[in-house]
Amino acid sequence: MTTEFYLLAVLFALLLGLAVGKAWERYKLRDGRWIDRRRLRETPHYMLGLNFLVDNQVDQAVEELTHAASTEPEALEIQMILGNLYREKGQVGRAVNVHQALLKRLDLTELEHAYVLLCLGLDFRHGGFVDRALEAFQEVLQLDPRNRYALINLQKLHEDQHQWPEALRVREQIAKIDAGRRPEDQQILGFLQNEIGSAQQRAGDTAGAARTFAEAIDVDARTAPAYVNLGDVREGQGNLPGAVEVWERLIEAVPDHAHFVFDRLERAYRTLGAPHRFVQLCERLIERDPLGWRARLALARHLSAAGQHRVAFDRLL
Repeated sequence: MTTEFYLLAVLFALLLGLAVGKAWERYKLRDGRWIDRRRLRETPHYMLGLNFLVDNQVDQAVEELTHAASTEPEALEIQMILGNLYREKGQVGRAVNVHQALLKRLDLTELEHAYVLLCLGLDFRHGGFVDRALEAFQEVLQLDPRNRYALINLQKLHEDQHQWPEALRVREQIAKIDAGRRPEDQQILGFLQNEIGSAQQRAGDTAGAARTFAEAIDVDARTAPAYVNLGDVREGQGNLPGAVEVWERLIEAVPDHAHFVFDRLERAYRTLGAPHRFVQLCERLIERDPLGWRARLALARHLSAAGQHRVAFDRLL
């Protein structure tokens, strides 16, 4: 009997916990009264606004959500959506006003606060207020250090300002959060490394640029511009065979970007006294991809320049 009573007590506690959880999910205490969150979402204007939003009818969505917001002014999600729609329409000032008003609420949870700040940062970025956008995204990260959307927008802001090292550091944080689940992380890291190398090259730091371009290739072997740039650096240093080796590696790693180095390799082979190597290279690419018109065109142009017009025409076709 004692065992049965104990089981009934456990079952009752479980059911009570579920009921309390459901009530907590549905109701929220605000200004001394309970708000039914589900009822906020069931207003006809809210549902119509969402339908218009799905159909990409932004003006109608704004109209309906404005009615919903006036009917249920406590509905945080309606105000956030409305502010975001103002931003998409280019009404940045109105969007900022909506989101700043939401930040003044004393009953926001930490997560809600973070996401309103994120919306505000997007408003500032859209309006070109770079410093205020940076500040907003950094505040989001203080509340939620793993907020991927804030990090991505922070990275893009640094990119817009050509602050490549800062953008790279932010992307490395994103890559740690993703933990290898998103292959685009390595591609973006390689791209940012290449941009850092390009900046070093423009500043005259060719040795540093060469190291950075090599690091970009190590990060992502498909970073085609890094091969091109590393080869250019080596050529500028007087190491033409080293440049050729890098450009040929590009063709092996990213064959669909081989055309980036056709002119460079053709010139280099000629300088090294082995113009036939360019013909052999194009022939290999055509054999690998018979429909690849870029290799055919490059080969035809090369043969035509050598006076072999009939052969050039045949290879082009």
